[in-house]
Amino acid sequence: QVQLVESGGGLVQAGGSLRLSCAASGGTGRTYTMGWFRQAPGKEREFVAAIRWLLSYADSVKGRFTISRDSAKNTVYLQMNDLNPEDTALYFCAARNSGLSPNSYEYAYWGQGTQVTVSS
Repeated sequence: QVQLVESGGGLVQAGGSLRLSCAASGGTGRTYTMGWFRQAPGKEREFVAAIRWLLSYADSVKGRFTISRDSAKNTVYLQMNDLNPEDTALYFCAARNSGLSPNSYEYAYWGQGTQVTVSS
């Protein structure tokens, strides 16, 4: 059974940076697509970034966020720079055993989320 555990969230001022981590266990290999999604209060869950052999980003985070993966550690990272209050959300790590996708319903495995709060 695939398990995902996120960490690294917190409170940061606008313009600051955070790095989120997602530790995976239970069989996710390089063939898995790993994604980051976020959900703000009262809003739908939205795609942030994904990685398999290629990378994909939401337009709202391009140039500010970087997704990466350390296969030896079974860990995926989301480096977030130049944060603004609109980035405030609960950030989720997700996995699917297929190609890149921005659709949350196509991901079978989810972590519990880590809160990111950006103050102005």
